[in-house]
Amino acid sequence: MAVANDKRVRQRFRVNAPVTVFIEDREIPAYTRDLSNRGVYFYLTQGDGPQIDGEFDFMVELPPEITLSTFCQIRCRGRALRMDKAAMELTGIAAEILEYSILR
Repeated sequence: MAVANDKRVRQRFRVNAPVTVFIEDREIPAYTRDLSNRGVYFYLTQGDGPQIDGEFDFMVELPPEITLSTFCQIRCRGRALRMDKAAMELTGIAAEILEYSILR
């Protein structure tokens, strides 16, 4: 269902999928709230949020409900668009997906 002022063109899937964000030599665990083929919104701990600025790499493990087959890992290059303070010591990150490749 679309909201009148929602400007998204792409369909978003509400899915809670594990994400690993790669910043320098660190791997930061996170999880999605929703995603499309061009964007993602995910949560991570507030302490890790400020490290994500500009472009970054991340990996998402998509469940069979989305892939319509088996679990699938997607390696992505993204750009942070917005950072929101969320409940329970979490930070929400809205990111544009610049490129991606399917690993399995």
